[in-house]
Amino acid sequence: MSRIRELPKVELHVHIEGTLEPDLVVELAHDQGIELPYPDADALRERYVFADLSSFLDIYYANLDVLRRRHDFARLAYEYGARAHLAGVVHAEVFFDPQAHRSRGVPLHDVVGGLVDGFDDARAEFGVTTDLIACFLRDRPVAEASAVLDELVDMSAPIVGVGLDSAEIGNPAAPFAEVFARAAALGLRRVAHAGEESGPESVREAIEELAVHRVDHGIRSVDDPGVMAQLAAHRIPLTVCPLSNVRLRTVADLASHPLPHLIEAGVVVTINSDDPAYFGGHVDDNFLAVAEQFALTDDTLAQLARNSVTASFLPQERRDTVLAQIDEWLAAGHPPPVE
Repeated sequence: MSRIRELPKVELHVHIEGTLEPDLVVELAHDQGIELPYPDADALRERYVFADLSSFLDIYYANLDVLRRRHDFARLAYEYGARAHLAGVVHAEVFFDPQAHRSRGVPLHDVVGGLVDGFDDARAEFGVTTDLIACFLRDRPVAEASAVLDELVDMSAPIVGVGLDSAEIGNPAAPFAEVFARAAALGLRRVAHAGEESGPESVREAIEELAVHRVDHGIRSVDDPGVMAQLAAHRIPLTVCPLSNVRLRTVADLASHPLPHLIEAGVVVTINSDDPAYFGGHVDDNFLAVAEQFALTDDTLAQLARNSVTASFLPQERRDTVLAQIDEWLAAGHPPPVE
C-alpha cells in the first residue's frame, strides 16, 4: 500500500461534496445546531448501502444541509486536500455542484470562496494543487444551468471548466449543448458524466453534442466497439472510478469491472475516487484495489498515473514535472542489478 500511495497522482474525478465524511457531517451539524435524523457518525455510515445512483443521491443531497457557511466549504476542501496528500495526489481537478447549494439559499460567493480558502490552506501545508470544475445537474432545467454559468462568470469564479453530473437515466446531455458551447466560447474546458448508468450511446452523445475533453465514468463504452474505437482514436480520456462502480452496482463486483478491456482497447483510462466518503476509498484505495484484482504491474500503474497527467488541464511545464516524478517512482521499483 505504501508504494502505491507514493505513486504521484493527478485526480480528475472527485466531487468535493462527496468527500464529506460522516464525522464532519456530525461536527458541522453540532456546530450550527442542526438536528440530524441519526445519533452519530457510525449510524450515518450504516446508511451507506446503495441500490443504485438514485438511492445514493438521496442521502448525498440530505447531507449537504450542513454546508451553509463559507467556513464549512473551506473545512471540506482542506480535509480533502489533506487526505489527497496521503494518497499521493499532487494535483486534483475537483467538481462542485453550484445548483445543489444555490437552491438551498447558500450564496455562490460563499461556496466558491470557501473552497478556494480551504484549497489554498491545503496547498500551503501539503503542496497539493487544485482546480475547480463547476458541474451542472442534468436533472435540473437547462435554463438554471445557464443562469449558474452567468453568475459564475459575473463573479469571476476561478473555474477551469464545466461538467455535467447527477442522475443519468432519463436526463440526456444534448439539451445542455448550448450551455456547453457558451462555456467553450469563454475558454472553459468541458467534461461530462456518461456511460455509468446509461449505455454507450450516452458516451457518444457527450462527445458529439457537448464536445467534451473527457468523459467521466464511461465504462459502458465496452458495450459498443464503435464507441471504443472513437475513444481510442481521438484519445478522449475516461475518468474511471472502480470502487464507486461496485458500490453503486453498475458492475456486479470488481472482478467484473471492464477496466482491463478498456486498457487493452487502447482507451486513455484514468483511476479516480468519485465520492470517497460514500464509496469506501480515495484514489489510492482505488489504485490498490485494481492492482490486486487484476494483478497490474508497476508499469501499468505508472501508465494509468501518466494518463491522468496528460488528460489533465495542467500547463505543459507542470505536466512534465509530474511525469518525471512518475518515472522516478517507477525506476525506484526497478533498481539496477548489482554487478
